[in-house]
Amino acid sequence: PRLLSQFFFADERVTRVVAEINGLDAELDPQQYLVLLNQLHLSQAHLLAILERIMEECIPTQRHSRDYLVKFPEELLVDNLGNHMLFAAECLLAGTFLEVEEADGAQLRPQARNLLCSLELVRTVLREQSLSQPGSYPEPVRAVLVQFDRLFAEFELRWGRGGGAGGGGGCPRAGGASQSPRLSSYVSSLVAVKSPEEIYRQQEIIVLFCETVERALRLGYLTQEMIDGYEPLLMFTIPRLAIISGLLIYPEGPLSLEQSPEQMSRVFSPFYNLLKKIRDLLRVLSEEELCLLERSLCTAE
Repeated sequence: PRLLSQFFFADERVTRVVAEINGLDAELDPQQYLVLLNQLHLSQAHLLAILERIMEECIPTQRHSRDYLVKFPEELLVDNLGNHMLFAAECLLAGTFLEVEEADGAQLRPQARNLLCSLELVRTVLREQSLSQPGSYPEPVRAVLVQFDRLFAEFELRWGRGGGAGGGGGCPRAGGASQSPRLSSYVSSLVAVKSPEEIYRQQEIIVLFCETVERALRLGYLTQEMIDGYEPLLMFTIPRLAIISGLLIYPEGPLSLEQSPEQMSRVFSPFYNLLKKIRDLLRVLSEEELCLLERSLCTAE
């Protein structure tokens, strides 16, 4: 089905659930209220997913920069960060968000209001378009989508903690918006947001993995065909070889044990003592024994 047709039915679902919530007395039937809230969360997530696909199809070159998303944990991005942002905006307007100080709420509330009004406009315009010409996106529709995308990105960035959004790491500010250092982060209350330093440490790990693959290809542990064919075994082989490379071949890299656990990426810092034991065991191996170990780590066992 066409995206606009999918959007129409997804929007109908959201409207129906909202109507049921508005017609329910939560105090008399709290269990049903929670059920409907969960349905609303799922239906809104589905609606936003379709809207994201529409924007990618309609305004791919006019999308607002999302470089700042690198500071958010991957699990939160997979779990539909946009839905969390909408929830935060709705709570701000309702005055029920306890994590935000009054001064900060006064700054964020206009942005939240603009975002939600823009979303309502997008829903109206896309519904009308789906009923009239579901196969095209005229300029007025594109303009509404561009505005919504910009407002969403600005709110999403502004809602992040000051030190993680614009304080470093090359993440640009959306629309040049200033950021209050006291601003509480809704995202940070859900999961740990990456600092610029942690982002850099994880980039070093990416480099280590790339150098590990290059070395494994050179020594014949892996083949280019395995990589091109997305061999499932590589999900185990490359991390195994990367630990050996990080401890022995590139000892001054991200797995350097000369630094404290606090200075390591949180990907490896919990295993600091274990990595020390592994390094000490690796150091007593001869070159032949190390080669045999690495080859054995490339098997499924």
